[in-house]
Amino acid sequence: MDTRSKGRGGEDRAVEHLLANGYRIVARNYECRDGEIDCVAEAGDGTLVFVEVKAARSDAGGDPFSWVTRPKQRTLARMARRYLADHDIVDRACRFDVIAIVGGRIEHMENAFLA
Repeated sequence: MDTRSKGRGGEDRAVEHLLANGYRIVARNYECRDGEIDCVAEAGDGTLVFVEVKAARSDAGGDPFSWVTRPKQRTLARMARRYLADHDIVDRACRFDVIAIVGGRIEHMENAFLA
């Protein structure tokens, strides 16, 4: 399985997790010049959630949450601002979550970082 297929599989599992926990999926794989946001969802309270998905076959590669480095966080924040501008969204609560999928186990970190 290539990296892209593995990533899509992880994103599919993350979306299933979000839906099962009451989120509404707004967008998947939003692309802009800085990169791609894996998923944009709406929490039950109306908060817009930008989700980064990290998947690994096992925990041998370390902690997936640590893979969302400070430079990656800055890039995600830039992409989120672009998403908000492109969709004329203002005055809306937003946050960044990270979903890690390791060996079939799903961990969801809400408010993973501040931007």
